[in-house]
Amino acid sequence: MNALPARERPSPGWHAEAEWAQIEASAPRVAAVMRRYLRQLGTFLAPRSVDAADSALRQLARWMVTEAGLAAVGDIRRDDIEDYKVWLAAQPRGGGQTITAETHRQRMRTVRQFFERIIEWDWPGTPARNPVIAWDIPKKPEPLPKFPGDRDAARLMAAARASTDPRDRLVVELLARTGMRAGELADPGADAVVRIGAGHWLRIPLGKLRNDRYVPLHPQLTELLTAWTAANLDHIRRHKRLVADHRGPLDRHLIGRIVHRVARAAGVSGVHPHRLRHTLATQAINRGMRLEAIAALLGHQKMEMTLIYARIANRVVADEYAAVSAKIDALYGQPPALPAGYETTGMARLRREAHTRMLGNGLCTRPAELDCRMESACETCAYFRTGTQFLPILTRQRDHARDHGQAERAVLFDGLIQRADTETS
Repeated sequence: MNALPARERPSPGWHAEAEWAQIEASAPRVAAVMRRYLRQLGTFLAPRSVDAADSALRQLARWMVTEAGLAAVGDIRRDDIEDYKVWLAAQPRGGGQTITAETHRQRMRTVRQFFERIIEWDWPGTPARNPVIAWDIPKKPEPLPKFPGDRDAARLMAAARASTDPRDRLVVELLARTGMRAGELADPGADAVVRIGAGHWLRIPLGKLRNDRYVPLHPQLTELLTAWTAANLDHIRRHKRLVADHRGPLDRHLIGRIVHRVARAAGVSGVHPHRLRHTLATQAINRGMRLEAIAALLGHQKMEMTLIYARIANRVVADEYAAVSAKIDALYGQPPALPAGYETTGMARLRREAHTRMLGNGLCTRPAELDCRMESACETCAYFRTGTQFLPILTRQRDHARDHGQAERAVLFDGLIQRADTETS
């Protein structure tokens, strides 16, 4: 139980304010520059980003006062940063461990941006050059994100639908079918669902990347939201949040607990809200959805963020590998070659012609078992044009394909012949 009465409980930022007061008492010039900088950040960054910078700069200021004996930001030199890097990497966290590599990376990047900006803004009392160089920021590894596969995702969805709490199903299905972040799911207002054309869309407000967007709603989601709104209309209006009931609106922590509870019921481990986002993106890309559309759905600002999913369990790679493997296996399984001299010149010519493809200026003698994806590439290109002046060669190519049992090529050239006649008439 909290020792302070409810009316005397400090605000969430009380610890930061108390620490800044201590820093200001010991190093007023340091506190003045850093707090001025944080006020500037508040004019163009999201509140959470400002809070993260606040935490990193308080830590730097604490090191300056207690470890380095530095009284001003302009006193920091390159060798001081070398010492700070070592000190930062050794800072403790829960469980008796040191800070994670990601925390170390974020703190160093924030400190480098701090010096970079105040130098560029030409503030007085800044170092002559940025004491933090790019190499000071640990290189970020690029592991593939973990996520429930198709089978586990289906089990998770079944468990959500079997839940006695309708909020469980709504939360899981919204995450799994829209790719929303947990923070985004907590924010949509009471009027977030709109009808555009024949479908319903959900407006996702400003989030992590400071952009809002509309995402299409699956018909089942529309039905769920309609039933949810009808049952909780008064609560939705009072809290001005789409997903609100008698227990109040959602927050990121509550969403995480809901997903964890449903995953436990489904017997699926290691699931949290963001992994459902990864699942949707991977399912979409492996079923033919364009990268640009996935980027718009997920609210990505850079295509590099979306390309990560092209590396995960790529069905295209798997399918093409299987097709090529079958052809390679056919090569390995070919009957042994005939003795030298057994095949006459005429027999060899007939064998080659059985598989030849007639081109515009010659023949392709590639064996059939080594079929090529580029066959008739020009004729299937969107920029390809033809006309009646090419009818003789198109007709010969069509007849050649028919004579050699190349049905698909014959159909292709039939279409080209018809198109040439149509475009000219």
